[in-house]
Amino acid sequence: MAVASFAGMDLTSLVRPLAAAANAAVRLLSRQARLRLRASARGVVVSGSDRDLAVRFECAATTHLDGEVLVPAAPFAETMRMLDVDRVRLVVEGNRLAIRTDGARFALPLLDRELHHDPAPPPRLSEVDSSLLTTAVRTVAGTAAKDDPLPLFTGVRVQSVGDELRLTASDRYRMAVARLPLRALRQPIDVLVPADLLTEAIRHGAGVLGLHAGAGRFALSWDGGAVTTAVLDAGFLSEDAIPSDSVDTEVELGADELAAAVRRVGVYSADRRVLTLEVGDTQVRIASARQDTGEAEETLKANVCGGRTSPSFQSRYLLDALTPFSGDRVRLAIQPGLRACVLTPTTEREVRLTYYLMPMLPR
Repeated sequence: MAVASFAGMDLTSLVRPLAAAANAAVRLLSRQARLRLRASARGVVVSGSDRDLAVRFECAATTHLDGEVLVPAAPFAETMRMLDVDRVRLVVEGNRLAIRTDGARFALPLLDRELHHDPAPPPRLSEVDSSLLTTAVRTVAGTAAKDDPLPLFTGVRVQSVGDELRLTASDRYRMAVARLPLRALRQPIDVLVPADLLTEAIRHGAGVLGLHAGAGRFALSWDGGAVTTAVLDAGFLSEDAIPSDSVDTEVELGADELAAAVRRVGVYSADRRVLTLEVGDTQVRIASARQDTGEAEETLKANVCGGRTSPSFQSRYLLDALTPFSGDRVRLAIQPGLRACVLTPTTEREVRLTYYLMPMLPR
């Protein structure tokens, strides 16, 4: 094993932020990854990369001696996570990085930092508020497939359209589209980003987020960190591919009330967990039956317009679709046959969400 070529490094840091940065890097990178720790007057930078991903997190620290080291990521993160003290000192001792606390010392081997390169993020194309993007990603990424063989259905399309950012994801059975305002737009952006990685990355950003793209890569950056990933080369999802011009029934009711009824009635559903929403003049009746336990039904008051088309849905998917509308009334635009049902909020929100849910054959 080559020894890193540097004079040394010595710093003192609060344990909690440094542990959070190290463990965030390990969750995003592979367990075989390496972390670069760079100490300067500004604090310490924790960075790392593997084949498709690069991360960088900044932490406050008191630097006694500028320098940088390369260490195995997983052991360093695990050691930091297990510390039950407030402060820790990181100091180079020979060919080891010593992690010192009062009464304890842990030493990790130093790796050759010349063999490791952390790529810079691609060009910054636009900016968005982190709280709005978090809200959008939480819903949209949840509709992406977890292990579909087609990468198209495991990603989130991140697309600038005019002065708004549009996120789209689907697993074939449902699609979520979120629209939110951009704070700045220098150049258009349109990439397909792995949904699980985008979900993890958004947890660490704060304030204004920079959106970067170029040369097959996408990055999120903020004051104190950045996550860069390779994009999926699998075409693009579009809500235009879902017909929604045959709506003949519209229903408005409380999202929380409907979700609670679905949970109760769903206990009586058969293995397919299919529930039917029977639309009446002023109400919706949720019904389900199971041969060995009996049947259940519950009626909710609703505003009904148009026809009386009564779709059936898998209960889990219907609950997922209602979750982002919690605390609000939801509008169900129902189409006949097995065409998608379109869910939207009845009140204006800064993050505008459209949720498409495919119905099932009746039980």
